[in-house]
Amino acid sequence: MNKPHHFSFLLKSYAQDFELAKRMVQSFHAFNHDQLPLFIVVPDDDLQLFSTLEAENVELIPESEFADHLVDHPVHGLRPGYINQEIIKLAFWELGLTENYLCVDSEAEFIRPFTIDDFMFDSQDPYSVLVQDLELAVEPTYYSQYWKSREEALTRITQALDMDSRVILTCHGHQVFSRKVLESFVQEFLAPRNWDYKDALDLAPYEFTWYNVWLQKTRVHAIYPREPWVKVFHHEGQFLEYVSRGISVEDLARGYLAVVINSSFSRSLPQSPSAHLGSKSESLAPHLSYGEVVKLIQTKVRHSARNLFSL
Repeated sequence: MNKPHHFSFLLKSYAQDFELAKRMVQSFHAFNHDQLPLFIVVPDDDLQLFSTLEAENVELIPESEFADHLVDHPVHGLRPGYINQEIIKLAFWELGLTENYLCVDSEAEFIRPFTIDDFMFDSQDPYSVLVQDLELAVEPTYYSQYWKSREEALTRITQALDMDSRVILTCHGHQVFSRKVLESFVQEFLAPRNWDYKDALDLAPYEFTWYNVWLQKTRVHAIYPREPWVKVFHHEGQFLEYVSRGISVEDLARGYLAVVINSSFSRSLPQSPSAHLGSKSESLAPHLSYGEVVKLIQTKVRHSARNLFSL
């Protein structure tokens, strides 16, 4: 077996998100200064579709490689596909392909050059995204729809790991997972309970928080905290705020390596601005780039405003 990579990227995707994944991979190639490897895990039936994305540093892996861990029934009330993508992120280290890997979403779009030094503090230890996300707690939309239930679930994780739950430092995603940390999690927490990954996710379906809290408990490697590499727009209001403030791709790139526009609302953009200005709503392809979306919405707003003031 070949020596594992020191650092790589992991994308879990499927056919419905192919256009998003295609955009992500294109931006990955455009800014991958160190030619770091990317592994893409997809259902076996989707391998042919995704084969067009394979390249010298992009490798496809069939989902069946993780068959021993995957579920075919809901877990914690969530559909199997959702739970299985969480399981695959936690179990990827078992393939022995890499020592550290950044879990990246299909919705991500890289916006500036990156190197391994952006993700690894030194030759041994990765940076860790550990934040409270308090800016989301103050947003009425996010708080009512997601914050309270998420906070309860994260508290269950800290309690299960016998950690203080008063200040929970974690992240929503795009974390570097270390093989050493995950191997420790399996051997020292899951195995003694006769648990698999699905059992932990049944208690609380937040794979990144299981990882982050276990890291803080065990200190398997040194912790070098940092803010997120990826700017995530969790809901439409956050995104439209940035558009209204005229924040460009270049502006975002001063603070972030990539951007994610949550596809659960981007599929209907720019419904809100056009609706407020009296024009017809139109569907917006979620795989358009951040810059393309901003320009399209700004154009529609200007056009709608001209129509409004010409009445």
